[in-house]
Amino acid sequence: MARLLQDPSKLHPSEWYTANRMQRATTESQKSRSECNIAESWRLVDEIEKTTQKTQSDVNKKLEQRREEIKFWKQELDNKLEQIVHETEILLTFKKRLERALEGCKEPLVIAQKCLLYRQRRVGIDLVYDEVERELVKEAEVLQGIIALLGRTLEQTNEQIRQNRSAKYNLEMDLKDKFTALTIDDYCASLTNETPHIIYADNAMKLEGNFVSPEDWIDLSNINVEKADKQRNNSLALKALIDGILSQTAEDMRKQCEMVNTAFRNRVKEVKDAKHKLETLLAMVMDEIASQEKNIAALKKAIAGKEGPVKVAQTRLEARNHRPNVELCYDTVHSSLMSEVQEITKNIQRQDALAQAQTELKGLSRRQLSLEEEIKVKENTVYIDEVLCMQMRESVYINNY
Repeated sequence: MARLLQDPSKLHPSEWYTANRMQRATTESQKSRSECNIAESWRLVDEIEKTTQKTQSDVNKKLEQRREEIKFWKQELDNKLEQIVHETEILLTFKKRLERALEGCKEPLVIAQKCLLYRQRRVGIDLVYDEVERELVKEAEVLQGIIALLGRTLEQTNEQIRQNRSAKYNLEMDLKDKFTALTIDDYCASLTNETPHIIYADNAMKLEGNFVSPEDWIDLSNINVEKADKQRNNSLALKALIDGILSQTAEDMRKQCEMVNTAFRNRVKEVKDAKHKLETLLAMVMDEIASQEKNIAALKKAIAGKEGPVKVAQTRLEARNHRPNVELCYDTVHSSLMSEVQEITKNIQRQDALAQAQTELKGLSRRQLSLEEEIKVKENTVYIDEVLCMQMRESVYINNY
């Protein structure tokens, strides 16, 4: 009956107490675990916060260091860029000096060549390979050598300017990249946890692009700096070389120009002296011709003056040949008349002195013509050297470029 009265779905009180104890124990255990979890969570949050702050602080420091490093290299590149630009500008002025010097050599060379051409117009004995000719040929060779040297130096200068500009381009490209990188890192350094518009970037962790190592990054800038230094040093050496070449070539040109001018002055004086001596000889010959002409005239007059006496003597002889008979006597008168006629006739026939005088006159006339021709040769030479060449050379002026 008792069993019939007991509800089979109801639990025993002990079970109820047990269940309550278990609920309490489970709850306390859960609460304990929760409290531990909360404590661990706060500890973890605090640790994460500290770690995050430390990591972010480290990143900020490294970012600042990186910015300073970029600024350092940017300043270094800026300095090298300023130096190479300055050197290139100076080298461009040296290039202009070379171009002016090269242009300045053309007129003296043309004048030297014209002088050589003009002097081909000398004639006769004056067409000689003299000191002037040797110095003019040497001057033309010196000028041609200088033109070739300046041309090569100009090519070298152009190549150096190109190298400088290449170094400048590399510095500018590096500086441009450094400026961009510094701008980006400045922006990154300005970001804080409270900065608006900061976002999650899903692809930020992907290493895309041509990343280089810090060593390679430094090496690249080092290479650009070293190349700029090298080209700057090359420019300095080239400038010194150009200065020396311009100075030496100007000195060589001046020296050779003076050698030619001195040779011209000496030659003109020499030719003028020779011309003066020839004119003196011509004057002597002209005087001698006049004297010989007078001599010939006197000889002819003397010969002509004997015609009267011979006619008288012959007329007398002719008349006395008609004496009659014994009067036709070969007396002393007749003998004397015969001797007179023979003597005068003999003297008239002796014209050796006149012939010799006439021969001498012809010789003197030939000498006169020869001297006159030679004087004209000397006048032509003086005109070529003094008027055509020396006056043209007065325009030659050797500048210090």
